[in-house]
Parts: sequence; structure tokens; C-alpha cells
Amino acid sequence: MKSARRMDSLPAYLLAGIPQKKRALLARGVDVIDLGAGDADLSPPPRAIEELERAARTPAMHRYGFGLGLTAYRDAVAAFMQRRFELSFDPLAEIVPLIGSKEGIALLAIGYLDPGDVAIIPEPGYSPYAGGAALAGADLHYVPLRASQGFLLELDDVPPDMLRRARVLYLNYPNNPTAAIAPRDYLERTVQRCREHELLLVYDNAYSELAFDGYRPPSIFEIPGAREVAVEFHSMSKTYNMTGWRCGWAVADPGICATLSRIKSFVDTGAFMGIQAASVAALESYDEFVPGNLTVFRERRDAAVAAFSAAGFGCVTPQATMYLWMSLPEGVPSAPFAERLLMDEGVVLIPGSAFGADGEGFVRKSIIATPERIAEAAMRAGREL
Repeated sequence: MKSARRMDSLPAYLLAGIPQKKRALLARGVDVIDLGAGDADLSPPPRAIEELERAARTPAMHRYGFGLGLTAYRDAVAAFMQRRFELSFDPLAEIVPLIGSKEGIALLAIGYLDPGDVAIIPEPGYSPYAGGAALAGADLHYVPLRASQGFLLELDDVPPDMLRRARVLYLNYPNNPTAAIAPRDYLERTVQRCREHELLLVYDNAYSELAFDGYRPPSIFEIPGAREVAVEFHSMSKTYNMTGWRCGWAVADPGICATLSRIKSFVDTGAFMGIQAASVAALESYDEFVPGNLTVFRERRDAAVAAFSAAGFGCVTPQATMYLWMSLPEGVPSAPFAERLLMDEGVVLIPGSAFGADGEGFVRKSIIATPERIAEAAMRAGREL
């Protein structure tokens, strides 16, 4: 059967093929060090695990959650937004529980993009931005993220004809894959430009709590005027080591939330309420869990910067995320290098080109292993440069 034409517009999935190759190497006895996906080898908060065990024995938790989900989860999210950012949101009207932020980001495009509309997408960038917009039938306009500009997407770089047709702008700071952070004045002028051009600002804030050295990433809603044009996405995945649990949320004005909720009502019947209950426990254990977890990530970050710099990679110490965006020596293409590194040395890094053509010249490394394993991976990687 012939697939729909929209499938031709989907970008390649950046992790395609890596799990199968990794499995084959492991079957041959190769010592594989996987620093590819942002998927830490650390445990979730103990209180979350305990609550999941309790919820699993509660018959009511196994019923459909539907779009409403567990109201206690909505309340906990609202409390987090208030405590962390000093922002008030109505738990029922301005928060949407998600099966991970990824599905919400992708589905939202259906509600705001028609064929012929333009979606403005950062490159390199997270695949659901382009994937969701492509499935909605929109035209994709990629804006290169340049080191010389701090990896900031500037709307002034978008051609006027594209800007006139644009309906949605995707932003992600702290940024995956570059680990860049956005100054407040940048966010202020971007929000203002979105208001001028009636752009929906889709702000992916999955790494808001994974920050170091005193840096505290803001919510986009701390910027005046953002509530009129923005929707912000958060995730339990990175902050609480709960990647496989698939739980997150969107926060926005009631109209945007209603649109996303309506789309989801035709796609899913909500995340398992036991996981939502466990997420409540995780959010409530923020003060006892997150600082210690960040200490582990900071130690890994520092070890990674030291080891990969010594191995010949260009490394900048990031203030946030779980990634190093490392430059390769001139003339070393990222995809062949990453393939060679995997097959010859058993080390998984993501080539920059997997995040789009403008990611060429870089590789992304996740700080998801112990300092000792990171040092071993850096030594092996240096042999392949």
C-alpha cells in the first residue's frame, strides 16, 4: 500500500538504527558505552516509586483517566509553577496533562497549522517540531542556530515572505542539542515579535530544572505579554530520571489548552493515573531529590568536559541540560565519524547532522554515565578523530 504524501516530508528520526546496532554489538561481547539519548542511568525519586507501587494496587487507578486525568496531578503542576516561577495557573483550564511533552508538542501543530502555513523551526533541533508541523501539512522553514549568535533563533533572520505566512515558532531553551541558554532580553524581544506577527510561540522547557552554577532557567511566562501568544511544555523525564514513565504537561491560556485537549481526546485516553500519582509524589519531593540529582549531573558534566577536551573535541562547559555539543576538527563529517566510533569503539554519540544540516560539524554527547565510563568513552573517541 502506498503511504500518504505527508510521510515524504517527515525528517529522518535521529536515533533510527542505533538500538539495533547496539544490540548486535552487545551480542558479540562488545563493551558498549551509550552516550546517545538523553536517558540517564539514575533512579527516580524514591517517593515516586513508592507511590507507583501503592497506585498499582488501587483498582480505581487502572480506569480511564481521559483528558481530565488525576486532578491531584493538575494541582501539583500548578503548585510547581507557582513555587518555581511565581506564576499562577488554573489547574483545570490552563494545564494539560501529557503522555510526555513530546506527544503534546507534536499534536499541537494539528490545531494551529494548515497546509500552506509556515512553521519556523530551529536547526539543529528536536525532531517533534518538524515532525508535528510536517504531519499537519505545513511548510517548514528552518533557521540555523549559529555558535556566533549564541545558538539563538533570531526572527530577523527569517525572510519577510516566510514570516508573513508563519503561524508557529518553536523555541527550546535551555536547548537540545546545543545546551545554549537564552538571555532575558532575547526572550523579551522574541515574545514582542511573536505578538506583532501573531505567531504561536511553542516553548519547550523540558530542561528548566537541569541547570548548574546558580543558573535558574525562566518560564516563558515570566516575560510580559507571553500569555497572549505562548504555550510552554514541561516533562518529568529529565528532572526526575523518569524518561520511560512518559508524563509531562502543557501550560497556556484556556483557549490553547482547550485546542490541545480536544485533539488529544481523539488520540488517547490519558496517561496511566498511577504514573500521574507517582508524578505528584516526585513534584512534592523536589527539595529533597533535585539538588542531589543535580550534583551527580554536575560531576558528570565536569568530567565530560575535561575528558573530551583532552581527547581533541571542542567543548564549552554548559550551564544547563544533560548534553555537550562538541565541535569536531575541521574536515571530520559528523555522521561517518559517529558510525565509525560506534562500530570500531562501541561508543554511541549522536552526529550533529542528525539534528538537521546545520548541525554538521558537531556531535552531541549525553552526560548519562559515570565519570569513569565517560573518561573511557572519551579515550576511545579520541582514537577515531
